[in-house]
Amino acid sequence: MTTIISWNVNGLRAVHSKGNLDDVFQMKPDILCIQETKAMPDQLTAELRDPEGYHSYFHFPTVKKGYSGVAIYTKEKPLKVTRDLGIEKYDQEGRLIMAEYKDFILINTYFPNGGGAPERLHYKLNFYDYFLEFIDKLHKKHKHIIFCGDVNVAHKAIDLARPKENETHVGFLPIERAWMDKVTAHGWVDIFRQFYPDKAEAYTYWDMKSFARDRNVGWRIDYFFASPEMAREIKKIEILNEVYGSDHCPVKIVF
Repeated sequence: MTTIISWNVNGLRAVHSKGNLDDVFQMKPDILCIQETKAMPDQLTAELRDPEGYHSYFHFPTVKKGYSGVAIYTKEKPLKVTRDLGIEKYDQEGRLIMAEYKDFILINTYFPNGGGAPERLHYKLNFYDYFLEFIDKLHKKHKHIIFCGDVNVAHKAIDLARPKENETHVGFLPIERAWMDKVTAHGWVDIFRQFYPDKAEAYTYWDMKSFARDRNVGWRIDYFFASPEMAREIKKIEILNEVYGSDHCPVKIVF
C-alpha cells in the first residue's frame, strides 16, 4: 500500500514552527505533497530541506519571494522529477512539480487563486486550460496518473457551505466550475466523489479571519484526481480535518 498526503500549508516555515508539519510526518506518508510553501531555498532549515527518511524536491517562484511554491517529500526516490508546464508565465510562479515512479506519475499543483485584479482571473483560466491540455497529452503516454493540490475552486454546490452567497465570487464562478466539468468529462476522476458522491459538509478550506472552521463554514477546494486506470487502484481517501496549522487541512489517499 502507498499513502499520499496533500496539503496547502499556507507557509511551510510557519506550519513547521507550530509543530503541525511534524504531526503529518508522524503519520508516515510515503509521499507528502505541499502547496504554498511561501519560501525561497535560503530560507529553509536543513530539517525542512532534508527531513529524515525522505527525498525532497521543490519548485520555487522566480518572480516573487514569499509567494506560491510547491514541494514533494517522498520515501522512494522518483525516476524523474520535472517542474515545468513549458510556459514561462506559469512556470515562474512555482506552481507545479511532477514525480515519475515505476508504476505511476504524480503531479502536485498549486492552482492560481484568481482573485484581485481581473487579469489574475484571466491568468487562472488560461492556466486551467493549459494544465488540462498538459495532463491529457501525458495520459496518452502514461495510463496511471494522479494529480493533487489546491485547485482553488469548489466544483459543485455540495462542495461549499454557502453556494448561493458565493455564486459571483471567484472560486465558485460558473466559468471555473465549467472547467471542472470539462476535467471530469475528459475522464479524470475526483477521488473523493468516487467514494463519497453525496457527502456534504466535507471541506478542506476555511476562512481564518471569520473563524469559519469553528462553524465548519468551508469549501472543498483541495483535491485528488486520477486517470480512470489509476482511480481503480485507489482504496481510500480521507479529509484530515483534525490537522491544524493552515487555513487548509490535508487530504490523504491510499492505493
